[in-house]
Amino acid sequence: MIYVGIDVAKDKHDCFIMDSDGTVLFDVFTISNTRTGFVELLDCIKSVTRSSENVTIGLEATGHFSYNIQSFLTDNNMPPVVINPLYTNQFRKATSLRRTKTDRIDARNIAFLLSSGFDFKPCRCESYHISELKSLTRYRFEKAQERGRLKVSVTRLVTILFPELLHCVYSIHSTAIYQMLLNYPSAKLIAEAHLTRLSSLLNKYSLNHFKKDFAIHVRAEARQSIGLDLRAKSIELQHTIKLIQEYDREINELDELIKDYMNQLHSPITTIPGIGTNLGSIILAEIGDINRFENADKLLAFSGMSPSTYQSGTYESNNARMEKRGSKYLRYALFNAARYVCQWDPTFAAYLEKKQCEGKHYYVALSHVVKKLVRVIFHLLKTNQEYISRA
Repeated sequence: MIYVGIDVAKDKHDCFIMDSDGTVLFDVFTISNTRTGFVELLDCIKSVTRSSENVTIGLEATGHFSYNIQSFLTDNNMPPVVINPLYTNQFRKATSLRRTKTDRIDARNIAFLLSSGFDFKPCRCESYHISELKSLTRYRFEKAQERGRLKVSVTRLVTILFPELLHCVYSIHSTAIYQMLLNYPSAKLIAEAHLTRLSSLLNKYSLNHFKKDFAIHVRAEARQSIGLDLRAKSIELQHTIKLIQEYDREINELDELIKDYMNQLHSPITTIPGIGTNLGSIILAEIGDINRFENADKLLAFSGMSPSTYQSGTYESNNARMEKRGSKYLRYALFNAARYVCQWDPTFAAYLEKKQCEGKHYYVALSHVVKKLVRVIFHLLKTNQEYISRA
């Protein structure tokens, strides 16, 4: 066997090639992050072996920096093994007491780690739809996170400019309230607003939900408000609301694209009550090829929601915490999906109640629901069957 370790960086990659006997075939050399550099690496590999089946190539999971070389090697029938950096970090510490870390050392360690006998699996080529869906769902997730932070800023600014408004409505994050704040970004401006115009604006954007009485109430609260009349804060409020509206438009566009891909995949995951297109698409995209996992426990571990274990001598910890490693997107989707499934499916609702009756905290009980949900999802994706409730 030929083992190739690659330490990935932005502009260059350090490579090391050895055989299964530990003989160094090519000591650490550097290639550029270009097609010329990739071809140079490929020529070095082909010069020491004729069959690609005898080659194991490893590189660390370094996000987008490894996408190009990973794709190039896969296209040339040499799919690399993508290694969790935690493995290489622990392996480096186990082989040396010195606190040294360089790209050259990392390339060598990756090759030696591959030859250690650990059963690393080469990365699989995901289908076009799954790959696209993964990019879209992650991008949407980040957009939603940014929008959430902006909404917190709106609440902060309203607390300064017109705090009484927070008690006038269930939520200030509605289309009608945003339009009012865009036109009148302070209590002083609302207090001086013409009643007919204010009432018409609220009525129009709330789709007849806010009547004239509400406009009178808001204006009366504004006239008695303790809010400050600060032009700088008012401008910040207007700009923040406009950014939120732009994020809304972008997220809606992403939702349409995600919906199209989900319709083409026809996954049975959305047949589970409480799992819609949004959460279903994240779960499906992060899992990828379900055949990567031998059983549901490995899928649970991949999401980072399996309990940690600690035992030494006669001591065994009973306070097992969630590992929280793996895909944070999958963990987020599974946890929220479990909450909704418990609301819509009697079987899961009864299971949650049972765990709570055993004295478990709500979130601990919900983690047990997640385990049950993962087993169901694993079975549905393996068999391509629709969910049938037992209730």
